[in-house]
Amino acid sequence: VQLQASGGGLVQAGDSLRLSCAFSGRTIISRYSLGWFRQAPGKEREFVAAVSQTGSNTDYADSAKGRFTISRDNAKNTVYLQMNSLKAGDTAVYYCALDQEASRVISGASRYWGQGTLVTVSS
Repeated sequence: VQLQASGGGLVQAGDSLRLSCAFSGRTIISRYSLGWFRQAPGKEREFVAAVSQTGSNTDYADSAKGRFTISRDNAKNTVYLQMNSLKAGDTAVYYCALDQEASRVISGASRYWGQGTLVTVSS
């Protein structure tokens, strides 16, 4: 399985950005939970959001609740992260992750990871 994240960039505080992560390979994506993590400079990687196989259940870090929305399109093998009201503290490299077990996605123990996309929010 290969994961390709995109959509990062330089934005101003208060702006919105949508990240995408496309999956490829001989994998039935609908069998997997998907998630987003981020790692800011000098900090450990942290959980941002996760979505269940069907998209019916989502989970968010407290920092993301009310501002970020995770969604998936299994037909397009893609997971999205809509980020609104961005803050300087959201500056990080964002990674997508995939695993059959939702608990492993949320805990950061996913089997598969994307290469990351940089989001920079200027204040």
